[in-house]
Amino acid sequence: MEAETTTPTPKPVHIVIFPLPLQGHVIPAVHLAIKLASKGFIITFVNTQLIHHQITKSLNQNDIDDVVVDIFAGAREAGLDIRYRTVSDGFPLSFDRVLNREQYILEGPLGVHMPAPMEELMGDLVKSADPSVSVFIADTFFSWQSSIAKKYDLVSVSFWTEPALVFSLYYHLDLLKINGHFGGASHNKDIIDYIPGVKAIKPNDLPSNLQELDVSTIMHEFIKNAFEGVKRADMILCNTVYELEFETILAIQENQPMYAIGPLFPSRFNSSLVPTSIKPESDCMEWLNSKLPNSVLYISFGSFVPCGKKEIDEIAHGLMLSKVNFLWVLRPDVMSYVKPYALPIGFEDETKDRGLIVTWTNQMKVISHYAIGGFLTHCGWNSVLESLWHGVPMLCFPLMTDQLTNRKLLVDDWRTGVNLCDEKSLTRFEVVGKINSLMCRKSVTGLKENATKVKDIMKNGLVLDGSSEKNLSKFITDLKIKIANDQSNV
Repeated sequence: MEAETTTPTPKPVHIVIFPLPLQGHVIPAVHLAIKLASKGFIITFVNTQLIHHQITKSLNQNDIDDVVVDIFAGAREAGLDIRYRTVSDGFPLSFDRVLNREQYILEGPLGVHMPAPMEELMGDLVKSADPSVSVFIADTFFSWQSSIAKKYDLVSVSFWTEPALVFSLYYHLDLLKINGHFGGASHNKDIIDYIPGVKAIKPNDLPSNLQELDVSTIMHEFIKNAFEGVKRADMILCNTVYELEFETILAIQENQPMYAIGPLFPSRFNSSLVPTSIKPESDCMEWLNSKLPNSVLYISFGSFVPCGKKEIDEIAHGLMLSKVNFLWVLRPDVMSYVKPYALPIGFEDETKDRGLIVTWTNQMKVISHYAIGGFLTHCGWNSVLESLWHGVPMLCFPLMTDQLTNRKLLVDDWRTGVNLCDEKSLTRFEVVGKINSLMCRKSVTGLKENATKVKDIMKNGLVLDGSSEKNLSKFITDLKIKIANDQSNV
């Protein structure tokens, strides 16, 4: 009698995920890790030591040695195999990365120091992890990702945390340069209508980096290198929804596989298995619970980019004049990383019965609260997705980089937001007029309805047979085929 033969069960695929060490990039990368782990992948998530320190400090765990705190412990308790490592960005924790921004950019995560420790960590994981690593997912801005992946025979997956439109504009820097919209002594002011899959776009809707005349800076060099590097990636994941940007995505897919798998949120919108905040959060729920539905304007300008003092002053005066309820996330460093911002005299007395100011909060919890009726935002992509997910219309006040292009999508294309400032200079009278229009639904006919339509598109994308879920399944299938082909060719 012949002995029965059994086919050995294949080991699960082991993926390393490494986000750019900024709040807006870490958050979707964590949700991507959870999503892939829930599909049976083994994940090793890597943070820089600084981001790890900031997250653990924000949890009030100052008395614990943050080197051993594992922020993914809750995910493992839920049955997900997510391992956690940290890596140096080339500087000690005591180094002030804000005040020494140029040096940090030159030598830090985007610069010369980061590849070496990451390459060492990847070598260790390839050699000693069980099962061995076979896929490297890293932020698109890491130009060195594909080189490390190639050295260790890994599948290289570029993770883009902004809209496909912004990706395409960076991806086609050569076309912008040929047509005089980038890199010249002066800029062509004609409409840009030659980018594949992109409808006509005005030059002032380009990311701020692409509007600058001096393109010899360190940052421009990193952007150029990153988008040369992404063209060597095997696959591209994008935190967007196919139906919202299908023309742009289809055009990119003519060159490389791109999978629109967004929005990347926790399975329960306002609570995640993994802490991601790099700042301590204030609990605003009791205050919000005391307000009527749709009566509160939420205001936040993100975690990093500073605003001009004049603009913040005008917004503050506009809030005083508006008489609406508001919750304002006002960072001490909103104006300057050196000098904290001080509110205008009389602001607190004038608004004490209808306004709440905090330095940071859980935005997902806030934006999902029934009391929120509008969002005055800097148009960071995470904020845009979170607001649209709940059909909350936006007042748009972009500050820099992709935020200018995100504004174009919101105001001009999807009509889910309006500009805070239509003129060259923001005034308190324009602020109060725009706030009252948004919150009282005056002069913004269809804004809430359009936001609701986009919300439905996004939510439909994440149902079982929705586009984002189908794209994720296709990515997983294609990834496994790529791994198998690579192994058979060894």
